[in-house]
Amino acid sequence: MLKKALKALQNGEFVLMYDDEKRESETDMIIGAEFVGAKEVATMRNDAGGLICCCIHPEYCDSLGLPFMTDIMDVAKEKYPILGKLTPDDIPYDERSSFSVWANHRKTFTGITDNDRALTISKMAQMCKEERFDDFGKEFRSPGHVSLLRGADNLLKKRQGHTEISLAMGEMAGITPVTVVCEMMDGNTGEARSVADAEDYAEEHDLIFMDGNIVIEEYLKD
Repeated sequence: MLKKALKALQNGEFVLMYDDEKRESETDMIIGAEFVGAKEVATMRNDAGGLICCCIHPEYCDSLGLPFMTDIMDVAKEKYPILGKLTPDDIPYDERSSFSVWANHRKTFTGITDNDRALTISKMAQMCKEERFDDFGKEFRSPGHVSLLRGADNLLKKRQGHTEISLAMGEMAGITPVTVVCEMMDGNTGEARSVADAEDYAEEHDLIFMDGNIVIEEYLKD
């Protein structure tokens, strides 16, 4: 199944990834950022309904100078004390959020349309692939409408969220390790889509449904 999932990523297809019942217990749609166009953004918006986030490999983040949002808040709390009080130190399933800044590509208009978000996401992957890290501020502005997520250092060794799982899969698939994740929601229950429903969606749309623990185990073998 993992080989099929990696092949799907190489082909620019979605893979459905379930993390763990002891963590978020959510299924995310994931795809390589370099393959994202307006159609893929619309699919995530309509069929998943969660937050469309762009995950960036920690090595790229280091080269870009892209921090965690909590690091920004920690630096700024002396001037804005409320930021210190907002520190997310009580997340029930995690020690630290992977959120960084929100961005738009400078050639977008509002930044929220399917076309605009697709441009921001695909250009982020292209810039990282070409290692044009000095162009970050020239090409993008913040705040924006695409949430950038920083993968934790030493992927999957310390944090095993969808961010790290998707980036690890990007590495394993040999694509640019900049990925997009979007949680699959259930409009009827108001909760995350159940595993059974996510599996049904995968079967209906001929997509691979993966257990994230399989990815973690394989990635950490070496």
